[in-house]
Amino acid sequence: MKKAALLFGMVLMAAPANADLITKHSTSVQLTVDAAASQATRLGSSYSVSGSNVSATLGGLTAPSGSAAATMNAGTYTQTTAGSAFSFTETFNQGDAIPSNTTITSGVAPSLPAFGSVTTTAGGVAGTLAGTIDSAGVMSLTAGGAGTSATGQFVAEITIR
Repeated sequence: MKKAALLFGMVLMAAPANADLITKHSTSVQLTVDAAASQATRLGSSYSVSGSNVSATLGGLTAPSGSAAATMNAGTYTQTTAGSAFSFTETFNQGDAIPSNTTITSGVAPSLPAFGSVTTTAGGVAGTLAGTIDSAGVMSLTAGGAGTSATGQFVAEITIR
């Protein structure tokens, strides 16, 4: 501790007698309210078939025209050995159609696409959210509702020239 005081004293003695001492103080407040948001993911179509003791003319997916989703083209299936055990599974999941082009104005989408996977989050509620700084630089923050934040900061800078 004595060494630190001695070093600080030497720094002060090394500064010229006419050195300027400059202090700057800054106070800021930032208030944030989360916006509502939605994210939609388009799901594709899928088709699968499996089985044993079954012969098949396989089906599949029919390519869509325009913005429609793919459709299923059913196959033709017959039991290979009559009277024997068999298994058969055919699965089709129809995906999402491609929505027509929607014009977005003023940063607001007029409607959300009805896709297979949509995640929506509610916007924040300002409620009593507030922040003030008085003439003495004293800040005051008041909590808001859900989805809000208030951040206050005070910075002091001291410069010796």
